[in-house]
Amino acid sequence: MMVLAVIVGAVCMAVLGRVPVFGPLIAGFVAGVIAGGLGRGALAGFLSGTILSIVVWIVLMGAGLAIGAFILGGAGAAGGGLIGAVIGGGIFLATLYFGILGLIGGLVGGLVRGI
Repeated sequence: MMVLAVIVGAVCMAVLGRVPVFGPLIAGFVAGVIAGGLGRGALAGFLSGTILSIVVWIVLMGAGLAIGAFILGGAGAAGGGLIGAVIGGGIFLATLYFGILGLIGGLVGGLVRGI
């Protein structure tokens, strides 16, 4: 159930993550309800947010590589990697944002399922 909770939570996070604060909370809640229990719900919500942040980081790095290669030519891939790193510089904050809000939602969802 835990793997299913994390996968469903990550999909919900990708869809609802655009809604400030409430989107990640709701996605974490859904993951927590599926996982059941406080600890499992919190872990499922946190992992859902972390997975989304990692996917966003990979996409931004790839976009930076593509931009660098397009603008600077074949030798610009390294420059594009730097562009991607600058673009993705806030990923740590995004991980905290999605991860902590997912964790809180997962705690509440696990608590609701535990009742």
